[in-house]
Amino acid sequence: MIQVVGVRFKKVGKIYYFDPCELDVKGNDFVVVETARGIEFGHVASGPKLISQEEIVSPLKRVIRIAEDEDFATHRENIKMAKKAHKICEEKVKLHNLDMRIIDVEYTFDNNKVIFYFTADGRVDFRNLVKDLAAIFKTRIELRQIGVRDEAKMLGGLGPCGKPCCCVQFLGDFEPVSIKMAKEQNLSLNPAKISGLCGRLMCCLKYEQEAYEDALSRMPELGDIAITPVGRGTIVYSYTLLETVKVRVRLEDGTEDIFKYPIKDINLTGERDISFINSLKRSGEVEEFL
Repeated sequence: MIQVVGVRFKKVGKIYYFDPCELDVKGNDFVVVETARGIEFGHVASGPKLISQEEIVSPLKRVIRIAEDEDFATHRENIKMAKKAHKICEEKVKLHNLDMRIIDVEYTFDNNKVIFYFTADGRVDFRNLVKDLAAIFKTRIELRQIGVRDEAKMLGGLGPCGKPCCCVQFLGDFEPVSIKMAKEQNLSLNPAKISGLCGRLMCCLKYEQEAYEDALSRMPELGDIAITPVGRGTIVYSYTLLETVKVRVRLEDGTEDIFKYPIKDINLTGERDISFINSLKRSGEVEEFL
């Protein structure tokens, strides 16, 4: 086991492990660390802990020092310079008539490099732009094209739920999201209703999926036949998180009615209503779950 600390370089960015060496590094400290792209200023998101060798991406870089007043001043100055660099780069992009949008600018802590993050619909020939920027800033220039999800994370905004984007608030990494998750969560498959600001499927579909899978493991399927307090019927709708179902029951007088029950109040017979299942297939509704 190896002792490490987890460091973030952005507010809700990915956590990277570093060797604290002999330093008394604690959670929420700010530190100066050695990274693959140079010296960086970061926040200790997780305090010292022991992890296995397999969890480490070699070589394990080290914490140089706990941040001092001078380091905080340098970090603040880098942020100011990045804002100025952003405006200058936007002007140069217009000058070269490039079809790209500058999203963010970042200085490495030691000013060894300036990184410009941008979005574009396709490939962009920015060689002349890099030459201009290098002549202005007198340091190494890197232009890094990012995707729409990264753009939303950097710019922020309100999601369809009315709250700030999850990626801005607490999601450190993006994970794959599939349309199957929306189906299992019984959501409308209208793209406008299940897409975030980035235009991709909402991240909450992924991190809520575990709760739905747990509930679905206890839920009967549509078309299952169940014994209810008022008689035998067919399950025609389910409320996964409430663990409740609607059952269509044929009553003693020959009429049919729909009743709502918690799953604990019904008993499954192990049979299925084939005619109801076939009607769902013909309509194309929830076919994947039958």
